[in-house]
Amino acid sequence: MHQKYWVMHMTKFKYHSRSAVVAYQDLLRQLADADAASFQGTLEERHRNGRTYLYERFRIGATMKARYIGEDSPALRVRIAQAEVLRQQEKERAAERTRLVRVLRAEGYGRVDSETGAILNAFARTGVFRLGGTIVGTNAYTLYEGELGVMLPRDEFAQTGDIDIASFEKLSVALDDRVTEDTSEVLAGLSFEPMPSLDGRHVWRWKQTTRETLVEFLTPAFGEEGLRELPALGVSAQGLNYLNFLIAEPVKAVALYRSGVLVQVPRPERYALHKLIVASRRKAGIDSLKARKDRAQAAFLIAVLAEDRPDELAEAWEVA
Repeated sequence: MHQKYWVMHMTKFKYHSRSAVVAYQDLLRQLADADAASFQGTLEERHRNGRTYLYERFRIGATMKARYIGEDSPALRVRIAQAEVLRQQEKERAAERTRLVRVLRAEGYGRVDSETGAILNAFARTGVFRLGGTIVGTNAYTLYEGELGVMLPRDEFAQTGDIDIASFEKLSVALDDRVTEDTSEVLAGLSFEPMPSLDGRHVWRWKQTTRETLVEFLTPAFGEEGLRELPALGVSAQGLNYLNFLIAEPVKAVALYRSGVLVQVPRPERYALHKLIVASRRKAGIDSLKARKDRAQAAFLIAVLAEDRPDELAEAWEVA
């Protein structure tokens, strides 16, 4: 009886106002525009496994360099074509982004705490999300407020001290690009210390010395869940089964910190179903508490998606 009541309670939700939803979409577009405004070279296409990836080629001295921009899409090509105009308008656009963040805060959108915001901002600046990094775990869950236009429950199920970043190993190798600053040095500047793995050679976890925050890097495994390299991000990563389903075809999202940070998260329907998969693998002790949190997040998202995006939820179920 208690469990039935808890599930019913968790699946109630309330929508944000139309003006708030529009403001979020405007902010998302503005941040994507700002990202594309840095393009000043020539466009290059690279084709892999039936997909097209876009690069910016530019010269530094006598050397030609290539910077990965993103997977080919009509929207990205339009932004690249408008890069010069976007650069000229950047001052006005920056002021508009600040205004939109202020609107979203007034409308009750959740914002990330200053420590988490500083970490995500640093990762965005150095190219972690541009190069395939995807936020997973509860920090991704909290960002679905903008994607779905609903108010998230403000309870223990939306709280975390960890930041988990996942990326495909093969993509990280194939991109032939790298973050602009060494990830370990970025984290050291934010008071993080590496936590060496058992073999003493690989580092995939960092712990903040001033608080309990953990940053972990993950990658899909297909059987053995060992450590692997993510050369584009300059880190090692823990392999986990079923993660490939979660981070395929991610979407952009905004973390409300300063004037907004453009990040990448899993599709909400895949996140919800992945949480059910993970919960089924957690058994006793602290894992049982984590499983309860997993199911609570899944219950809320599935209720919203069943109402607003039933076809996408059904498709994700078939893929899973």
